Amino acid sequence: MDSQWDALRKHIGEGILTNLPQSKPIDSTVDHAPARRQILTSQEKKLALRNSLRYFDKDHHAELAVEFLHELNTFGRIIMNRFRPTEYDMKAHPLDAYPAQCQEAAAIMLMIQNNLDPAVAQFPHELITYGGNGSVFQNWAQYRLVMQYLSKMTREQTLVMYSGHPLGLFPSSPSAPRVVVTNGMVIPNHSTPDEYEKMNAMGVSQYGQMTAGSYMYIGPQGIVHGTTITLLNAARMHLGLSASEGLGGVTFITSGLGGMSGAQAKAATIAGAACIVAETNEHAARKRHTQGWLTDVTDNIDEAIDLMVSAASKKKPISVGLIGNIVELWERCIERDVSIDLGSDQTSLHNPFQGGYFPADFSYEESAIMLSERPEQFVNEVQKTLRRHANAINTLSKNGMYFWDYGNAFLLEASRAGADVLNDDGSFRYPSYVEDIMGPICFDYGFGPYRWVCTSGKPEDLSITDKIAEDVLTEMLNHAPDEIRQQIDDNIRWIQQAGSNHLVVGSQARILYADDIGRRNIAIAMNKAIADGRISAPIVLGRDHHDVSGTDSPYRETANIQDGSMFTADMAIQNVIGDSFRGATWVSIHNGGGVGWGEVINGGFGLLLDGSEEAENKLNSMLHWDVNNGVARRAWARNSGAEFAIERAMDLEPLLEVTLPNHADDDLINGMLE
Repeated sequence: MDSQWDALRKHIGEGILTNLPQSKPIDSTVDHAPARRQILTSQEKKLALRNSLRYFDKDHHAELAVEFLHELNTFGRIIMNRFRPTEYDMKAHPLDAYPAQCQEAAAIMLMIQNNLDPAVAQFPHELITYGGNGSVFQNWAQYRLVMQYLSKMTREQTLVMYSGHPLGLFPSSPSAPRVVVTNGMVIPNHSTPDEYEKMNAMGVSQYGQMTAGSYMYIGPQGIVHGTTITLLNAARMHLGLSASEGLGGVTFITSGLGGMSGAQAKAATIAGAACIVAETNEHAARKRHTQGWLTDVTDNIDEAIDLMVSAASKKKPISVGLIGNIVELWERCIERDVSIDLGSDQTSLHNPFQGGYFPADFSYEESAIMLSERPEQFVNEVQKTLRRHANAINTLSKNGMYFWDYGNAFLLEASRAGADVLNDDGSFRYPSYVEDIMGPICFDYGFGPYRWVCTSGKPEDLSITDKIAEDVLTEMLNHAPDEIRQQIDDNIRWIQQAGSNHLVVGSQARILYADDIGRRNIAIAMNKAIADGRISAPIVLGRDHHDVSGTDSPYRETANIQDGSMFTADMAIQNVIGDSFRGATWVSIHNGGGVGWGEVINGGFGLLLDGSEEAENKLNSMLHWDVNNGVARRAWARNSGAEFAIERAMDLEPLLEVTLPNHADDDLINGMLE
């Protein structure tokens, strides 16, 4: 093995050392999560300390207790910064660099490290990948133990993960998942943000944010494609653009470069729009500019507006990162009578009072201090800002802007703050992007964010997979029914341009919207390419939570399900159970996702392709279920696109038999109750 991996191989599996590592100062070269408010009583703090110390030999308790209490009093949680590894680089290394007894375990180690890569993660040293509080683990002791377990795991064992805590390796079978992850699965009556904060501070639960806590984040690229599709279809539906047109001359304003990784900025330039993305955290904005996800960055609102307006007038794409508050930007656009075509909000409002959204009229630093030291004032200022935010959106919408909520809880939290965002019947004034765009266009037809990671770490392997996906989709387009031709065509154009758009941050990964047939055909072709040596190493398959089947989220992923079941979570639970016995390499289920703790249930998976016949059998069974579970549920809700898709799926698979709805006559029902 090349010497460059010596340190990784020596240290990654060592677990919690008998001799304590030296304590570490806070590293100022990376961004850090804002300190959380102090919410634990004295007795609860004692419990938090006991819970943390159980990872360590009693001989070290006196020293560590002092240190952990300091972290708890300073940051609002115990991170165990002393145990953060520094002997090797935290990033996705090639698969064969990892010391492991089976490839599946090595692949999971790769994915975990990618989630914690400083280039990828929002707050890497706090183990937060994205969304303000989306955690891989609660503390660094958990990371160390997990890596140790994965280093020695065989294909006859399964690692059980309880909210970041490795319960241990349990006997299983080669066909079983190698890891089963649960995050935040709290008794429903206790599934509230306040109780989450308390349980997380005590070290007994965490918010895994789905792809963070299920080891399936592929950096900002993971969000870009869905955002691009959303922008294109918003323009087609509400600005009258044709399917062949780009967004040259279209103005777009939104927010969030930290938790949302700069995806909107990149999507806007890919689509051709002139865009401003507001971000209060200067570090996050500068990071995205350095990474090439922003074309420009400024802290001057008028300069940002001028850059956008000038680019739009020339029909040139631009993505301006504004270091400042989105509400102040919206209000300045009104004052200057600037025409805005498209608008959204993608701040981490699922976490409104712990750093996901900062109030107007205060600097980032002032807000962070207020959050920690004066939490009641912080809540009041956030809610005051949300009311201003809504008023500005309402004014601009009356002036012609089309606005949508990403489901990151803007409308929900704005309504809770008393903002003017509700219709007379109590429904939200503005749609979720899924409700209005992605649900009926993509999810109902089985199209969702399919992901893959080349474990070799070689760009040339990724290029081969791009060409494989393009060829598969092109062949599908030749025989596709009219109902899904646009979806396939959009994705062909996406994958053709993926390499030139420089989307990779972290692992050599790609995302592509595909249906069941597309996902399976692409996976089969990639598996064959691994078998014959065209691709040099195995590939990990996965998906996002913005998908057809794995997520029950009434404010986002299932917002267009209108039969009254949008608050149920049978689909997500069934999804992860079904994936687990159909071949997934690992599975996960989470309380929480992009819209917040207690607001959604998310199921996820990872599947390793190694070129074997076994892998092909697994992918055919598992991917078919992973998509069609959701399509069948959407069809039962009487979504017309889903009814078409599931009937087509049954025609193609004789063993599939789904219960279909009978439609009641509207006049009959209305006449009964008028």
